[in-house]
Amino acid sequence: MSAIYLFFLSLPFAPSLEPHLPALQVVIPLLAAPVCVLLRDAKLSWLWALIVTWVSFAIALVLLGKTLSTGLIIYEMGNWPAPWGIEYRIDAANAVVLVIVTAIASVTLPYAKASIEREVPRARIYLFYLMYMLCMTGLLGITTTADAFNLFVFLEISSLSSYVLISLGQNRRALTASYRYLIMGTLGATFYIIGVGMMYMMTGSLNMADLATLLPAVDHTRTVLAAFAFVVVGLGLKVAMFPLHTWLPNAYAFAPSAVTVFLASTATKVAIYALLRLVFTVFGGTDLFDTTGINLMLIILGITGMFAGAFVAIFQNDVKRMLAFSSVSQVGYMVLGMGLATAAGVAGSIVHLFNHALMKGASFMAVGAMFYVIGSVKLNDLAGIGKRMPVTTAVFLVSGLSLIGTPLTVGFISKWQLVVAALDIGWWYIAAGILLSSLLAIAYVWRVVEVAYLKAPPEGSTGRTEAPLSMLVPMIVLAAATVWYGIDGNTTLDIATHAANALMQSVAGGRP
Repeated sequence: MSAIYLFFLSLPFAPSLEPHLPALQVVIPLLAAPVCVLLRDAKLSWLWALIVTWVSFAIALVLLGKTLSTGLIIYEMGNWPAPWGIEYRIDAANAVVLVIVTAIASVTLPYAKASIEREVPRARIYLFYLMYMLCMTGLLGITTTADAFNLFVFLEISSLSSYVLISLGQNRRALTASYRYLIMGTLGATFYIIGVGMMYMMTGSLNMADLATLLPAVDHTRTVLAAFAFVVVGLGLKVAMFPLHTWLPNAYAFAPSAVTVFLASTATKVAIYALLRLVFTVFGGTDLFDTTGINLMLIILGITGMFAGAFVAIFQNDVKRMLAFSSVSQVGYMVLGMGLATAAGVAGSIVHLFNHALMKGASFMAVGAMFYVIGSVKLNDLAGIGKRMPVTTAVFLVSGLSLIGTPLTVGFISKWQLVVAALDIGWWYIAAGILLSSLLAIAYVWRVVEVAYLKAPPEGSTGRTEAPLSMLVPMIVLAAATVWYGIDGNTTLDIATHAANALMQSVAGGRP
């Protein structure tokens, strides 16, 4: 990553652009999105969105390289210093999330072209690309901002555009799923902004770094305690943390395939990052993490989510819903790492943000390709799909093995890091829980593998029929990355550890 930054510095336009990259990361997709309304053409809108997302990805890579080389980046909007002005701060933690969001957005768009043309009426396709870029803007804004209220604004931008994206699904139940998400998302945003209001009432500031220095002096008050609770619950809804996950299964199951890929790989990851940032940076210097027992609650909810999500996934006959409940289970691992409240545990959460984006993106892409070809993702309709769509099914198998945590896949890296983090503090029963929950993943992944490879295709089905190349290449790239970063786990783990240390430096007591 540092090499990418050095290459950028060698470019002739680098000196003028480099200071403004944090702002450009958000501003470019924000200003580019309305252009789709002017274009109103499916192909032109797709091409425009593709260019914008790949530019955003390049900026994210440069920012990550710069943070790893030179440390924290601070950008003052309009040259107004904090806390009076809005400040963007980029460190290793959010630079990783920026790369995740932009990389998935960039890989998903080539996949989306054929998929969206099949699932969305042509007259509304340009709206998909409009909302896609607005959603990406919101997610990038949440990740870069160092202002608690500004985070709320970007949270609403990403949420409102997500509601529209989900409602574009063919099934009328997509409207119901979108409406349900709207209700739950509104509740989450309301809880969060109430917490922010309480913090502002006690400190007079909205800047996160400023709040981190002011809150310890008033952390004994019930107002700050209530603010902490409202923020955790509000962002917990956005994370789909068990038992606040009820909006997620239908949203993923009935949204267009490309929307499911994008949201499953990015939205919950950004929400997890926001929760990590608020808990460990803003409230890190207070005693609330210890006095409230929030770490124990997060551990309990994380483990419960790991088992409950995987257990329900076993009994699903719709593969998209199966993977949706699997996401609830995988979110549990991230929440567990946060609850461990150590640098190693938080590193496990962060590396799982990256790894889960890869494997869940690949699995949902494979399922979307199956839907593109046969028009269904019901288990009974996928009989013999391994012979009819060998490449697509192989991608699903690789991502499924990663969800289980098989060695040589990224899933193993994440779970091993969490096991090590639990054993470091002597909690062997937590490590045992991680291993046992992986056995449940074997059950629901095996159900698909059994139908795909061991059952005969239905009579009259044609020979091999894969999805278009534009859909195959992105899913192969993600599947290959799932294996590559499973073999070369040190690269992502080193960055995640660096990011965890950046988040944990403000925590009271200096947890190791």
